[in-house]
Amino acid sequence: MEILFFYLFAGIGTISAIMVITRRNVIHCALFLVLTFLCVAAIYVLLKAELLAGIQVLVYAGAIMVLFLFAILLINIERTKEIRYRQGQSPWAIILATIVFAQIAYLIFKTLEDTPLRPLGELSPDKVSQIGNTEVIGSVLYTKFLFPFEIASVLLLAAMIGAIILTKRFLKK
Repeated sequence: MEILFFYLFAGIGTISAIMVITRRNVIHCALFLVLTFLCVAAIYVLLKAELLAGIQVLVYAGAIMVLFLFAILLINIERTKEIRYRQGQSPWAIILATIVFAQIAYLIFKTLEDTPLRPLGELSPDKVSQIGNTEVIGSVLYTKFLFPFEIASVLLLAAMIGAIILTKRFLKK
């Protein structure tokens, strides 16, 4: 039964991700992006990673989408509809997408061919379920990945300050 739900959420998530990049209305794109985030969170729940599912819903489907909606509201949509979007970029985009797809397919098939499916990392799934997902993620995040975590927080702070400055300039005009 779990595999059925996995394929259901994976299919809906893939279709909604495609809809994000193919719709012309930015509000529809944002709604499909929320659906994609929720499907990813549902897959995390199926993988028994409840903490990651909660973070996915709170951070991405909540906070990041609020930022996207602010950006959408600050953009003059009527003016952007007049701008031509295709300026000779389509052939390059198709070539680049084909190269990236071929690389991903090669890596997937090479990985499945060379090694049997087994858990990667230092802890086995039994040990993780014994300790708990939250403790394992917290200990790894604040020991092994502390520096990248702090860099990401500084970048997010800089982005927030930049958004506040841009909004103040926009509101003064």
